[in-house]
Amino acid sequence: MSQRLPLEQSIAATPEQLSTLLDCARELLAILSPEGIVLHASAGSMRALGLRPDELVGRALAEFVHPDDAQEIRVRLQGRADNAKDSRGGRCRLRSKTGELRWFDVIISDCLGNSSVDGPVASFLDVTSLHRMEAERQVISEVVHALNQTSNLDQLLEGIHQALKKVLYAENCFVALHDPKEDTFYFPFFVDQFDVAPPPQKVGRSCTAFVFRTGSAMLIPQSEFDRLAQQGEVELVGSPSPAWLGVPLKTPTATIGVLVVQHYQNESAYDMRDLEFLDSVGGHIALAIERRRSEEALRKSESVFRLLFSHNPLPTWVMDDETLQFIQVNHAAVRQYGFAPEEFSQMTMFNIRPEEKKASLDAHPQNDGAEERCQGVCKHRKKDGKVFEVELISHQFDYAGRRVRLVVAQDISERHLLEQQLRQATKMEAVGRLAGGVAHDFNNLLMVIKGHTELLMSALPPADGMSRKIMQIDRAADRAAALTKQLLAFSRMQVLQPRVMNLNGVVDDMGKLLPRLIGEDIDLGIRTAPELGAIRADASQMEQIIMNLAVNARDAMPTGGRLIIETSNADLDRTYNSTHPIVKPGRYVLLAVSDTGIGMDAETQAHIFEPFFTTKEPGKGTGLGLATVYGVVKQSGGFVWVYSEVGKGTSFKIYLPRVDQPEDKGSAAAPFAEAPRGTETILLAEDEQDVCEVAREFLESGGYTVIEAHNGAEALRLAGEHKSVIDLLVTDMVMPGMTGKELAGRLQHRHSGIGVIYMSGYSEQTVAETAQADASMLLLTKPFSRSSILRAVRQALNVPRRS
Repeated sequence: MSQRLPLEQSIAATPEQLSTLLDCARELLAILSPEGIVLHASAGSMRALGLRPDELVGRALAEFVHPDDAQEIRVRLQGRADNAKDSRGGRCRLRSKTGELRWFDVIISDCLGNSSVDGPVASFLDVTSLHRMEAERQVISEVVHALNQTSNLDQLLEGIHQALKKVLYAENCFVALHDPKEDTFYFPFFVDQFDVAPPPQKVGRSCTAFVFRTGSAMLIPQSEFDRLAQQGEVELVGSPSPAWLGVPLKTPTATIGVLVVQHYQNESAYDMRDLEFLDSVGGHIALAIERRRSEEALRKSESVFRLLFSHNPLPTWVMDDETLQFIQVNHAAVRQYGFAPEEFSQMTMFNIRPEEKKASLDAHPQNDGAEERCQGVCKHRKKDGKVFEVELISHQFDYAGRRVRLVVAQDISERHLLEQQLRQATKMEAVGRLAGGVAHDFNNLLMVIKGHTELLMSALPPADGMSRKIMQIDRAADRAAALTKQLLAFSRMQVLQPRVMNLNGVVDDMGKLLPRLIGEDIDLGIRTAPELGAIRADASQMEQIIMNLAVNARDAMPTGGRLIIETSNADLDRTYNSTHPIVKPGRYVLLAVSDTGIGMDAETQAHIFEPFFTTKEPGKGTGLGLATVYGVVKQSGGFVWVYSEVGKGTSFKIYLPRVDQPEDKGSAAAPFAEAPRGTETILLAEDEQDVCEVAREFLESGGYTVIEAHNGAEALRLAGEHKSVIDLLVTDMVMPGMTGKELAGRLQHRHSGIGVIYMSGYSEQTVAETAQADASMLLLTKPFSRSSILRAVRQALNVPRRS
């Protein structure tokens, strides 16, 4: 413990780091006074409301809350004062800077006992899209419910109108039905701010007629109306409205009318999502109207119900409300569950429940008006035994003299899988940014440590007693540099040297080295595809990936086993993308490393790529091996999946993009026997004073004249004042005010042919892009040695100067 405490203290987050993390959060976080005045707001206010934090501070939260929700917020704030140990949550609407109302889930937590906060803390998470989806689903559910409960057409349309207003603006709404005999429209439902229901009229060339003729849903703002009118497609009928939305009422055999909503003030009142939703509702309305036209009340009700029931893309069934026995199931239920209709007729709901869940009900009742409505999430079982998660919505109604329940089930297993993958990817991205930032600062510190140790070693005689201690410092710095290199690899900020290559060559070479590493009790198998496509990657990093995975496999097989390394071509289509949303469909090269070891449970698999996570004993691993694999693969444009079961082994599958380019054999430049010297003049630009001092001493020890600058502006000034030739620029890639790339561009414009060497603590985005665009760019990765910079300088100076 005496060794662990300083490490914990050293990585404790600073207030600045905590503030940065909070400002990166999706939520709007605010500290309030007991009266509801905003004392502090996070940067999430810009994403949530379009307001800067300083535009919120000092204002009452009630200013932004919808009046209908303001009382609820006041109650929750009061509740905080009455019960300080409780957190109150709810949902409300907030008005953004543009006046738009957005829905938020809000949690108000009391922090009055915290002297550093001294007030309630409110967390607002934007759920506008979720609220809209819930409202749409509720409206569709109400529409379906009304179709089965209301035989009167006027009551049905009035109920649908009230339901529509929960999702979109429908104060002006009408239904126009077509009479094919007279070729006229009549209006069984008409609600409008200015116009009254017109008498039956000829179809004509109104917007309603245009939708009816084309059979297509139309969003017609004023600009679109003007265009259609100029083409002679439409003409003004009734009061002009800048926002008009109409959908055809289609039955399976014909278009029978049009459903219209319109707004007289706001041209942007509707969007395509409103159009799609209204079109869906229009389909239900059309079926209901057609049912009442074609059959008597009871027969019509049964006909449309069967049509909706049979063609519903979601599994739907009717069951006895008391015995829970299936009465009828639709085609989607047969496809989803695998039971034939005859098998369903002999089953109850308990037969599709997993064994451990058979004693529980599927959903919990909720009172919804006069009828009981149930909804919930549970697990169901298919005929083949596969268990999956479903969301159920059901309604009670009377059917053929008995009380039954209509149930709609939606498989949400895939949605949950996608949500989990998205959360994991987001978490890894955040951890990667943090790791990269830490590694960048560490590299600057290590540059100073290693630089001065090297200078001290060169200044002391070999027999000096202090040399050994300095060498120990240098070796410790090397180990620290190796750790930061792994962190940079995980965070995808490592400087790579990619080339077009065939992965088989790397695998074959590693196959010769690995037997000594994994031991004789592990059988190694190499399987390479003969026609393997090329990839663009760093060969040394590919070797490191195989090495790390092989070491992990060895540790997972303490009593021996089998390790298989194989390559193949892989074409991933959109079907694969549907279950792996972060994967782009395309052509890939697959590297698979599999073992027969102890395997991993789901909890372990969720963390294996996180830096410093390890299941090994203390001192047996850094927890950076798989983090390095993850980072290198992602930086190379690929992705990695792990498949494992406890006791059955593990398989890592790495997919790297295939390229249609010839393999780049390459040739390494002959290294200098010793650090070369020179007498040229070098302009050194580095904003870190300690790093600048080490680099200057390195260069001066090689005989060069050094002009030292601490930023880009100073470098330009010193270059302008210098009377003689400047032969080379050595610059840090990222400096305040002006980047190294910008500095180099300006200097090369003034001093034609000047060479450039970039220094970097890690591979920032600009570095990576520049390196890919210019393969000849010289880049020194910190920490570098005296010999490294002197050789790079000589290499740059030996390039012929352009006149």
